[in-house]
Amino acid sequence: MNDVPTRAQAIPQWRLRIDAALERTLPAAGETPTRLHAAMRHAALLGGKRMRPLLVYATGTAFGADIASLDAPALAVELVHAYSLVHDDLPAMDDDDLRRGQPTVHVAFDEATAILAGDALQSLAFATLAQAPCGADACIAMLRELAVAAGSQGMCGGQALDIDATGKNPARRDAPRDRSRARDATGHESHAGPVSSLAGLERLHALKTGALLRASVRLGAIAAGVDAATRGHLDRFADALGLAFQVRDDLLDVEGDSATLGKTAGKDAEQDKATFPALIGVEASRARLAALATAMDDALAPFGPRAAALAALGELAIHRSH
Repeated sequence: MNDVPTRAQAIPQWRLRIDAALERTLPAAGETPTRLHAAMRHAALLGGKRMRPLLVYATGTAFGADIASLDAPALAVELVHAYSLVHDDLPAMDDDDLRRGQPTVHVAFDEATAILAGDALQSLAFATLAQAPCGADACIAMLRELAVAAGSQGMCGGQALDIDATGKNPARRDAPRDRSRARDATGHESHAGPVSSLAGLERLHALKTGALLRASVRLGAIAAGVDAATRGHLDRFADALGLAFQVRDDLLDVEGDSATLGKTAGKDAEQDKATFPALIGVEASRARLAALATAMDDALAPFGPRAAALAALGELAIHRSH
């Protein structure tokens, strides 16, 4: 299981493992309430890169964790990711009709069912993680890690910043704006301005995309009981990976097509989203991607061959076509 030369080759087996675990863990489609459970399965089982659970397996096995101990955290992070996509696709958010080459949940079912399916997937994630076969301290640490990464200081916070920045590209003063998003929860005008610097955009995506990817690495590290120095290197790798994943995503939205991507291409520009190509241009985005690839390599260098699977996942983030 922990044979160093075979770690990178283990990725396809891990992908099959998480797919089978999701199938076992999700409620059966015929179980009442059937429509809700069918929607949950539609959200979680119809393909996907499985990057987050793969990071859990790659990190944990690299540092000696038994693979069976990694199933619960791998499931939990993928279920949170699935819920986030369901809600992100809703008309009130990104308003997308296509995900993983299939109709989004609110299109395949209805909007109310999609909201409930997302809620239920998130609840199932934490119920699953709470039953992880590990000591109490490790289990609590993993629960906290995932909760923080998914909340206002992580993914949800990044989504809020993204909503505030949408339609406020300083290069497109004539772009149409969604005035329904111009007020905060108290009814006051929002003072969020455009994302006008690379640092600001990277902060947004370090939360929206990067937080859950870093949590995936940390969950594997917690399961393996790594020391503080090792965790520091892994955090640097995960931070670079999270940004690289988003830069590549932004480039694919410009350069890809809907059939390959499995989602609507060109949607970022259509909605005037804050993206790397929109802010710094395509060539500068590619240069930033190359710099992040180097940062990932540097962070993993102290671990040598044992980090082969993590390095392979970093390469996947950089070079993926969807």
